[in-house]
Amino acid sequence: CVCVCVWVSDLRTQLTDQIKILDSQVDVKQQQLSDLSEFLRRRGDIETEYARALDKLTERYTHKTKKKEQWGQSVCQVWSVLLTQTRLESREHAVLGDTCCNTLTQTLAHSTEDTHRLHKRSKEVGIQMQDELLKVTTEMQMALKTYNQYHTDCLIAEGKLKEAERLEERHTGKSAELGLGQSGGQRRSSVKKMERLMEKRHGRVQENQLKCTKARNDYLLNLAASNAAMNKYYLQDISTLIDCCDLGFHLSVERVMKCYLASRWRIQKTEETGLKQLEAAVTSLNQGGDRDGLLQQHDSAFCLPFKFNYHPHEGDQVCEVSAESQVRYELETRFQQLQSRLAAVTLETEEVSKTLKATLTALLDNMCESDCNPSPDVLSTLTHEPPGGNTAQKLTIAKRRANQQETETYYFTKVKDFLISSSLTFKLQAKHDLLHDAIQKAEAVDSDPSRTQCARSVRVRKSRPVSQFCHTLFTTDIVTYIQSSGQQIPVVVESCIRFINLHGLHHEGIFRVPGSQREVNHIRDAFERGEDPLSDSECDLDSVAGVLKLYFRNLEPPLFPYDSYPQLLECVQIEGVTERATQIKAIISTFPRPLLVVMRYLFAFLNHVSQYSDENMMQPYNLAVCFGPSLLRGLDSDDAVARQPQINDLVKTMILEHDIIYPGQSELPGPVYEKHMTLEQEYCEPITEEGDGETEHLPSEEEWEAVAMFDYAARSPAELSFKQGELIILQSKASCDWWRGEVGGVKGLIPHKYISVLDGSERGKREEGGGGGGSTGNLTAEDLQTENTTRTPLPRARTRDVQYRTAPATSHIIAKLFRNPITLPANITTWLCMFCGLMTQATTMLPELDEAFPVLVVVFSSCPQCDGNVGKHL
Repeated sequence: CVCVCVWVSDLRTQLTDQIKILDSQVDVKQQQLSDLSEFLRRRGDIETEYARALDKLTERYTHKTKKKEQWGQSVCQVWSVLLTQTRLESREHAVLGDTCCNTLTQTLAHSTEDTHRLHKRSKEVGIQMQDELLKVTTEMQMALKTYNQYHTDCLIAEGKLKEAERLEERHTGKSAELGLGQSGGQRRSSVKKMERLMEKRHGRVQENQLKCTKARNDYLLNLAASNAAMNKYYLQDISTLIDCCDLGFHLSVERVMKCYLASRWRIQKTEETGLKQLEAAVTSLNQGGDRDGLLQQHDSAFCLPFKFNYHPHEGDQVCEVSAESQVRYELETRFQQLQSRLAAVTLETEEVSKTLKATLTALLDNMCESDCNPSPDVLSTLTHEPPGGNTAQKLTIAKRRANQQETETYYFTKVKDFLISSSLTFKLQAKHDLLHDAIQKAEAVDSDPSRTQCARSVRVRKSRPVSQFCHTLFTTDIVTYIQSSGQQIPVVVESCIRFINLHGLHHEGIFRVPGSQREVNHIRDAFERGEDPLSDSECDLDSVAGVLKLYFRNLEPPLFPYDSYPQLLECVQIEGVTERATQIKAIISTFPRPLLVVMRYLFAFLNHVSQYSDENMMQPYNLAVCFGPSLLRGLDSDDAVARQPQINDLVKTMILEHDIIYPGQSELPGPVYEKHMTLEQEYCEPITEEGDGETEHLPSEEEWEAVAMFDYAARSPAELSFKQGELIILQSKASCDWWRGEVGGVKGLIPHKYISVLDGSERGKREEGGGGGGSTGNLTAEDLQTENTTRTPLPRARTRDVQYRTAPATSHIIAKLFRNPITLPANITTWLCMFCGLMTQATTMLPELDEAFPVLVVVFSSCPQCDGNVGKHL
């Protein structure tokens, strides 16, 4: 850690030196342009003095050029050749003097202005890229610190386990010495206590090893991303930034000199030999060569530093991303999401690159427009025009300048977008390659026949016991709830955050993409009943995120008390981030301690989510937009929209500076958010344990049949392609969005949203019918309607799963009405609307179906869609 800190400190110094060097370069270029402009102006003034004046002028600038020989750039070479050729000149024409004094000096003045402006914008982009680079290294440092902490916990747990083993050995020896002197009951009790102690210590070691593995993986991924970012910045970004600083500079000098050459060719053909030498020097202007020369001249500032090396903690032998059985599914899911994200970012980068090239071409063409190369007719009339004439030409130049500056603004926007997106591509590619290698190694190990006989230790998540505390979770005072229930973190907050930590940190658009309202209501109702509906991983991530936002949105009063609302908004006016965080801390320190515990837990979690913004696209500001209206509300709801930007900035500051704003565990005892969570020990039970082959083998997983509702084309080698109506064999769930299965004997991943799982009855009907010939022949009425309404989805549309269940209570009510047993889909509204189009009336009456049955009969009796047949039947 100390080595990394020193290295990062040196990196900061190096980045500062780079900015200083770039600043010095703009001074050099401005001095060059100033000297050249002054030279041309003086040249026009002393045209009448011919050779004598020109010799003096040449000597003057020859002396200055000798002092600047260390520049070593192509522009300096042109400057030197120009002075050499000037010594040979003896007379000049009046038109040449006018051209030098007016047209060329004006162009150089514009070039000087352009150079300063372009350097300023390039510097802003460079500072931003350096900040991004330092951010990556900081994240790597934090990951290293977290990894060291968890590995220390792992070593402590292993030490305690060894101590327990030694205690067991001593206890066994003492029991043997006592022999028959001790009763059988006492011996059994002692043995059971020792077994429980060993079991507890083993469990603690496994849990700490799992946390250590996750922390190490995170550290390795951040390490790879940091090295990729370093390579990208030093090998590509620096050159791009220097090119941006030099944008148009060489071109401006070239334009001025070519204009000068054109005038000289028309006036003095006798100087053809000397002018050809000068033309060769101008042609040798090379922006890339000057850039490379600058990099070589300042090699210590621009050379690529040594790559970050992996620093294992106290003898840790694992030095690569580990895809052990307990984290393999998580890594596979993350790999799929990362692969999709990488493809999107790569495509975006390519599009930005194309736009950038086209914009650069247009910008250079605009700079190349001839405003300093007048025609011979214009030259012949320049001496006869009064001062301030040729207004049309000045307007044309002003218009071109305005267009150029507008194009420059757009160009630098695209430069920034390209640098950011390409850097993100490098970081994602580094993580992608590490995960790909780790998963391939894990698959190779799993396919080893020598390992198939070994049982694995598997833990299954058990349902959380139903709470005996009867109190409303949603729409309640959170402080009252905490004090009454004894839960320092409300169960809905803890469960949702744990679920997202385990399954959704890399989920694209988490908290921004809305979940299914039906599933959100289902999860909310389960929490209200005292259950934990998130005890398995089958829930939709967006719906779980929606439940968490819904909980804080419905709190009354809100999480941040009403009386603190104006004071907190005033903190946004403070410019310094540290000062703003200090002021916020002073305000929230007056909050009740139970409230601070929940806030500390929530904002630590949101900060952790933002650390994966490369994959989930949820930067701190995006999270602030999602959570701001739910956490901070004023008594006057009219100003909510007007104050939304202030609320977003405030919540963003709390997410970024949560460790400064909220007290630590030593100051405020209570639960603290953990970055690497596992399934809670009390809700897990072992199925098999590692053994010597004598343990009982698990039964094979059940297979399900499904039918493809839409065509799907695989986007990676791990996925399978299929056609609508094709039969699919499902073997297991890979994640909430993917199945493992096979199509036509080929195994791979299958998207859940493109298939419909067949239950037992549907499977039987399909077998009796010989597999069916149509794509919808085995679907229920509700399936048909759902398929018709979502027949052609977009390739990556976020359609929700259509779940088919029976509703026993509703079926019982309708069965009594028809006096015979029937089974209906859960979506009774859709079933009724298959008979008539009164969706609105049916929806409003269904919750009170028992009491509103007479009204239902009247409504359907007047239905124009079915001529009242449904009402008559009812």
